[in-house]
Amino acid sequence: MSVLILDFGSQFTQLIARRVREHKVYCEIKPCTETPDKGEFEAIILSGGPSSVTDPDSPQFDTGWFSVGLPILGVCYGMQLMAHHLGGELSKGESREYGQSFIDLVGESPLFHGVPSSRVWMSHGDHIKSLPKGFNTIAKSVGAPIAAMANLEKKMFAVQFHPEVVHTQFGREILGNFLFRIAQCKPVWTAGNFIEETVERLKREVPNDAHAICALSGGVDSTVAATLVSKALGKRLHCIFVDNGLLRKDEGDKVEKAVSDIGLQVKRVNAQERFLSALKGITDPEEKRKIIGRVFIEVFDEETKRIPEAQYLVQGTLYPDVIESVSVRGPSATIKTHHNVGGLPPDMKLKLIEPLRELFKDEVRVIGRELEVPTQILERQPFPGPGLAIRILGEVTDERLRILKDVDAIFLEEIREAGLYRTLWQSFAVLLPIQSVGVMGDGRTYEMTAALRAVTSEDGMTADWVYLPDELLRTASNRIINEVKGVNRVVLDISSKPPATIEWE
Repeated sequence: MSVLILDFGSQFTQLIARRVREHKVYCEIKPCTETPDKGEFEAIILSGGPSSVTDPDSPQFDTGWFSVGLPILGVCYGMQLMAHHLGGELSKGESREYGQSFIDLVGESPLFHGVPSSRVWMSHGDHIKSLPKGFNTIAKSVGAPIAAMANLEKKMFAVQFHPEVVHTQFGREILGNFLFRIAQCKPVWTAGNFIEETVERLKREVPNDAHAICALSGGVDSTVAATLVSKALGKRLHCIFVDNGLLRKDEGDKVEKAVSDIGLQVKRVNAQERFLSALKGITDPEEKRKIIGRVFIEVFDEETKRIPEAQYLVQGTLYPDVIESVSVRGPSATIKTHHNVGGLPPDMKLKLIEPLRELFKDEVRVIGRELEVPTQILERQPFPGPGLAIRILGEVTDERLRILKDVDAIFLEEIREAGLYRTLWQSFAVLLPIQSVGVMGDGRTYEMTAALRAVTSEDGMTADWVYLPDELLRTASNRIINEVKGVNRVVLDISSKPPATIEWE
């Protein structure tokens, strides 16, 4: 049993999912265009969104969801949607509310059990002018006389603010009240239960005589996925480490040793020339990702010929990969195609096993600790499947790969020396397709530019840039320019996600 989140395009939808799961309740995000179906859900949450409910191009929504008989919580746009379709009246109001606000509670409500009048985070222009029949006002603010409403009989609740963001003082408690006091959910979404259920499911679904190949990179996702699947398949899991030449400096050797030490069966395939040949002349980032995905699968298809029993391919696909690659927002556009999700050919001979597909990154680490995956792997910063190909803007060549590997190695060395590696979500270098004039000694140079990027994040869905210590930046910049032939300028990326993405491509 789980909670269904219908997404109307809010930048905070994934945060709702994270907060629900922090209460150890499983949830899934679906497009707002989803057809009403009670299924195995215990409750429904309607997300926020950038549109106005009364706009002609507002996201499509089937009002049949209000008749499935499940507890419903509307958030911001979700509240206005409920009011609009259930007989209430909306208006633009005299003022808009964006940012911090203060709500005063009206009467008593199970949604606000143990929650006092407090600070919340608002982001709305429309207001509810009159309530739908059967609803009462349970909170108000200066800019919203109806800041929260409830229909106790039908277990329908709605708030004009965003309880999922940290700026809402008692947001965690409000969501907890909806999950446990109203929807009667049970906190059973734990690492131990997930592992047990996944192993049992794999044993049921994978035939006893079938073998699987795991796309192992040595990163957190693929290593945890392999370790988890190995509990179900044992020696029938064959791990293949494809060294595509797009890894960090000397990383191929390190990966091979790390995954072998875990006890997994690993074969290393050196395919650098094949990948670089396929990428020759390619500059479009989406095309790069798809080419890498295609070549990756081609290599695996060839490896299956050496393992006749292989029928399955294991991948470490995560929930953010799925969310960003497959639009869950109805009318919204795909952000970018992840190689795990969008680069697989329709005629691929292997069936997919994606045991981590419903998990966020920090949840994968929790699963990994439960599986006793070594700390040095679990604390490894996320590294994109397409590797350095999407950190080299423009064409990927041997020379540009050499330059970026050397720049990246120096930057990470200084990050570790400063004791910051574990505190950062990601820290890496990007090689830009820009040359600029410089002076070295008495000579003029016209060389490349490298960008340094460091961010903090909880799960990769949002991220804040980090201003690294002056001494670290100074040392890293000096070393890069002095030690890496081909670079004469270093810049710092100070963009957050959104509006930027963590990776440049």
